Amino acid sequence: MLQHDEFALRPMAENDLEQVLEWRNSDRIRINMYTDHVINMDEHRKWFTRVSQTKQSFHYIFELHHNPIGVINVNNLDRVNGRCVWGFYLGDATAPKGSGSAMGYFGLEEIFKKLGFRKVVGEAFAFNEESIRFHRRLGFIEEGQFRQHVLKAGRYEDIICFGLLYDDWQLIKNKLGKKIFEESVLLCRS
Repeated sequence: MLQHDEFALRPMAENDLEQVLEWRNSDRIRINMYTDHVINMDEHRKWFTRVSQTKQSFHYIFELHHNPIGVINVNNLDRVNGRCVWGFYLGDATAPKGSGSAMGYFGLEEIFKKLGFRKVVGEAFAFNEESIRFHRRLGFIEEGQFRQHVLKAGRYEDIICFGLLYDDWQLIKNKLGKKIFEESVLLCRS
């Protein structure tokens, strides 16, 4: 059984870059990313410097027992309309079952409570059934589909769009938290 206090979410730091790059370049992560080329350390450092200076996005490391196991990114910040787009991945393929759901829970709490957004938008390739199930499990509603939206491996792929409102999160978060952290029923890893 997973315990809430075994996990933590903290801002990404420069000393995380090597681990994050290793995860990001793994085949199982890259296949589900918009940008799926192998990234070198120079490109990775430039990205981190840029996003650290602009404050137009937030990047977090998700930890289990103080060990990094995943990443959450919050982008496309729209303060006027109170919405943002999130992205995530469980980098550690050996993380215990349910860790992905815990990461989603922590990420949504951060976005709604600390960052103050009223809506979180998620996107997943139509072929990424695991991410689609993950969004639904966390209470997201499918809001649409971008047809032939992203070129991958010479083929244009569809994107499924999701949204989760703050008010809807408030209605489900306690029940979801109990499922993840208190009950023996562990949700599938994201």
